[in-house]
Amino acid sequence: MESVLTQAGRWRELGRKVAVATVVATRSSAPRPIGSKLAVSESGELAGSVSGGCVESDVVLAAQDVLADGEPRLITYGITDEMAFGVGLPCGGEIDVFVEELTDAERPEVTLTVVAGENVGERLHDRELEQEARRRGRSHVLELEGRTVFADVTAPPTRLFVYGAVDTAEALCRAAKLLGWQTVVADARASFATPERIPSADELLVTWPDEAMAAVEPDLGTAVIVLTHDDKFDLPLIRAALASDAFYIGWIGSRRNQERRRDLLREEGVTDDELDRISGPAGLDIGADTPSETAISMLGEILATRAGRAGGRLKDAKTRIHASL
Repeated sequence: MESVLTQAGRWRELGRKVAVATVVATRSSAPRPIGSKLAVSESGELAGSVSGGCVESDVVLAAQDVLADGEPRLITYGITDEMAFGVGLPCGGEIDVFVEELTDAERPEVTLTVVAGENVGERLHDRELEQEARRRGRSHVLELEGRTVFADVTAPPTRLFVYGAVDTAEALCRAAKLLGWQTVVADARASFATPERIPSADELLVTWPDEAMAAVEPDLGTAVIVLTHDDKFDLPLIRAALASDAFYIGWIGSRRNQERRRDLLREEGVTDDELDRISGPAGLDIGADTPSETAISMLGEILATRAGRAGGRLKDAKTRIHASL
């Protein structure tokens, strides 16, 4: 399905001015998640949605005003309980929508825009903030020197790279599909890395760890999990993963075996700070036993890591339920 920005770009290529409205914050229930967009062309064409119909007509009017005067604006809308019920929500809330004229021919994976405070609409360029946003993998707002900045993340889906084509690898790939992630499974053993054994993987590689890492090139949007239980595979894969930008590195095995392998890596010059990047044993403590349960445990930890959360029980949490803000 064509993205809203892609459709908006086509309108611009035809010489039409286009405004884009983006949900930058939500409170309580919200019809659409942060990052949702509605594009409005000067000739009245629409693409996307910011509220499932609750406030679309008003957003369209605001977009037309932006196209007329060129001034971006941040608008807060209240979603009443009645409006929320109409789009399948249990109760209402508030959404903040930022409306601006689309001037970028192409947008990078992360766009930082001032949505409140001094110089509304200004694009910021901060490599550290951009990398952190890419690592989080989702759009969010942040406060920076008295200004509210929206980090709009349009990066590709999270990638899950699994080394070791065992039953847990298939369970991981099958569950990751529900999250919309791309999955790659590699193993040097050709009899293991087959479509019959791992049918849910998007890509299968029959190769040794160094070659697999060179082929995958883990970036800030990649999680790596090692499932092989064999030093000749595990150690070179972990070394290469630590040299990459992968936002998560997981390693299965007992605590005693984890410490033994960490000692081997220390002897090779890996520092304790580097070793702290490794989640081993990988996963959250949910009492997982079967491959499917283990996969859920691991994916839960990956999600928590990406969101900067500890992964505990929501009833005990002091932070907001949703990590998008």
